[in-house]
Amino acid sequence: MHAGNIYAALCSWLIVKSQGGSMVLRIDDLDPDRCKPAFATQVMRDFEQLGLFWDEGPFYQQGREEAYRAAFEAISERAEVYPCFCTRADLHAASAPHLGERSVYAGTCRRLSAAERQQRTNAGRHCSWRVAVPDEEFQFSDLLQGPQESNLAKECGDFVIRRADDAYGYHLATVVDDAEQGVSCVVRGIDLLSSTPQQIYLQALLGLPRPAYGHLPLMVNQDGKRLAKRDHDAALDQLLGKYRTAEALIGHIAFVGGLQPHDEPATPEQLLSIFRLKDFAPKAARHFAISWQ
Repeated sequence: MHAGNIYAALCSWLIVKSQGGSMVLRIDDLDPDRCKPAFATQVMRDFEQLGLFWDEGPFYQQGREEAYRAAFEAISERAEVYPCFCTRADLHAASAPHLGERSVYAGTCRRLSAAERQQRTNAGRHCSWRVAVPDEEFQFSDLLQGPQESNLAKECGDFVIRRADDAYGYHLATVVDDAEQGVSCVVRGIDLLSSTPQQIYLQALLGLPRPAYGHLPLMVNQDGKRLAKRDHDAALDQLLGKYRTAEALIGHIAFVGGLQPHDEPATPEQLLSIFRLKDFAPKAARHFAISWQ
């Protein structure tokens, strides 16, 4: 974990607890090559060390393929789902850059005939599966960022719900798990704000309830790039070495992130006593990024 992870987890905890909710811990481990049990165990120990305890879980995504398969089949009955044979190079060449890191899928494989799809399959081309999106506006009110509007056809294009390695896509798995686990509020980084309309679309197709969403400013390094594992000075072990105690670290992150007025040690429970969502939301909406110090 790094300072950005801790800030997002702390804000999530405060928002949920201030509204009388329960914290759910889910391990998004769809990719078995990257998601090892030891990593999940370490994340849980890190949360416990920081005083960010959860009420339900941990829940895991590995082993839930049947639930995702059922959702995939239900989506296929209610919208056009088609194989996509595009390689990374194809996607880079055919997609228009949009919203920084995102690209709009050009619909290349949606226009293939049945014969062309069969020809590619016979040639051994691996395919992912995309769901076609409508050319219409999706609207929602973000807890922190206010009213939002997005047209998936213009800002995203048809998106993957099952990968070429047969693993189910993040958006599909997320909406299925949110519904089954009773998640009614999702708090995450603003870099995922543009993903929310995709999830709302899948929820509508599957007849699932829509949670409330809140998107937080990102913590960035001195170069203005979001924090990552490579920012070793912002990594949890380095931070604890510098600040000595979990309370001092939590207090500093809360100060930098606008959760308390002074840079002083604090536990999550102490911050909860002064946290007000109505006061925090305007601060979060004013910043896309917060510089880590």
